[in-house]
Amino acid sequence: MEARDAELKKELDATLHARKELGDDYESALVESFLEKVEQRLDATVDRRVRRRLAEQQMDVARGSSAQPPRNEPGFGERFGFGAVSLVLAIPLSAIGVANAGLTGLVVTWLGIVGVNAVHAARGRSWLRRRSGETSDWEG
Repeated sequence: MEARDAELKKELDATLHARKELGDDYESALVESFLEKVEQRLDATVDRRVRRRLAEQQMDVARGSSAQPPRNEPGFGERFGFGAVSLVLAIPLSAIGVANAGLTGLVVTWLGIVGVNAVHAARGRSWLRRRSGETSDWEG
């Protein structure tokens, strides 16, 4: 994991260096390129986790074990990872918001980031369930 983090840091440093050399004219293209690399990294990580989870489920089925059903509520690792990724992506999103709409763009960007994290953190919480015992559309 640390090697990938170092690689991503090198990519960010190269993007920032290129921005200094090329100027503001190429800023959006450089940011989009960096975001595409981050998205590819996230996609690869998610694919790896899904494949691992499917393999574990197939092994459980093959062994005939009665595995516990998956929880609707996200664990600490998932919440922490989601928050960390959203903060990493907040940097270029903030730059894009400021470049396009100034302080208003920055405020809207951060309201969106906070909103997405709040919804993710609230997912599966008991106060979201309806009184009649039904689950909300946000769960599971």
